[in-house]
Amino acid sequence: MPDSRPPLRAYVLAFTTIYLVWGSTYLAIRVGVETMPPFAMAALRFAIAGVVLMTFLKLRGAVMPTARQWRDAFISGFFLLLGGNGLVSWAEQSVPSGITALIIGASPLFIVLADWAWPGGRRPGAVTLGAMLLGFAGVAWLAAPWQHASPDRLDLVGVAVILVSCVSWAIGSIFGRYARNPAPPFVGAAAQMLAGSVWLGLAAWAHGDIAAWHTGSITTRSWLAFAYLVVAGCLAGYTAFVWLLKHAPPARTATYAYVNPVVAVFLGWLILNEPITAHTLAASAVILGAVVIITIQSQREKA
Repeated sequence: MPDSRPPLRAYVLAFTTIYLVWGSTYLAIRVGVETMPPFAMAALRFAIAGVVLMTFLKLRGAVMPTARQWRDAFISGFFLLLGGNGLVSWAEQSVPSGITALIIGASPLFIVLADWAWPGGRRPGAVTLGAMLLGFAGVAWLAAPWQHASPDRLDLVGVAVILVSCVSWAIGSIFGRYARNPAPPFVGAAAQMLAGSVWLGLAAWAHGDIAAWHTGSITTRSWLAFAYLVVAGCLAGYTAFVWLLKHAPPARTATYAYVNPVVAVFLGWLILNEPITAHTLAASAVILGAVVIITIQSQREKA
């Protein structure tokens, strides 16, 4: 029935998936790029996931995207997958997975800015602007070179690339929000992954990843991480996220933005021995606190 609600176990499964799976993808990317060229790995990952999902939807009788929807998929795929994921894959060659997740946890700050700059977008209120400044201060504190001893100093180029990826993700997200006549969510997601894999493939060619790809030198653990990214990160994680956008309040769904970094930091410490310092914990508390304030305030402004 149209007004029927999914069972509680469906919500529990979906939230557990986006909390744990998406939080663990930063670790998987870090392991994957140990022996896989970053853009080539991302291109292959989304190409496989896109083909699998689109084939499944086609067999289920789904209507394929129109020419306009494919155009939108290529635009959003450029910003979300090439900029939002490809750059992160490149940066994680030098930036720990936990730190990467903490910086990306500030993405809602950039989404607010992108929405403000978009024609017809919403201007944030005073509380949101204050929380944004707090969040940016937290990111600066986290990455500040004077806060790190020389052996533990963060790669500032890598940090800057992650921040660019946050901006790119925000632009892609706002573009999708205002797109006219979008494809159905799952069909749109599959088209976006396929389109994004094309952009990532071009980046892999330009970056030299194609020439640098040597199958024999890729370790078993990198292949396992890659398989996890395809199955858990793309198919399970993204599917759960799209389902929650339809069935759960946006503010509740958005909580993944401040749960994922906590999961990523813990897994990075547990599996890769990435250090967790008092400075990291304090800066992350500032960043995640700002994201919580923005998430709550955005819902109040819509009410």
